[in-house]
Amino acid sequence: MGAGAGCYGRHVSTLAEIEAAADALPPEQKQELLLFLAARLRAVGAKIPEPRKFARDQVAAWIAEDEADLRRFREGE
Repeated sequence: MGAGAGCYGRHVSTLAEIEAAADALPPEQKQELLLFLAARLRAVGAKIPEPRKFARDQVAAWIAEDEADLRRFREGE
């Protein structure tokens, strides 16, 4: 991100402006930004949350619910 960060000619300083700028990035650059921020957080000793773990049956229930919702949506309900 470093050298090309100012190439757009617009300075963003508020969180809302930064979020809007991040939304405009392509997926690859969003991933790069996420890794950049995680490295900065680790460098200052911030605790990064552990990945959440879910039971297989909970994930299966969510998938079944999503598939049922999609069927209803496609049927026009």
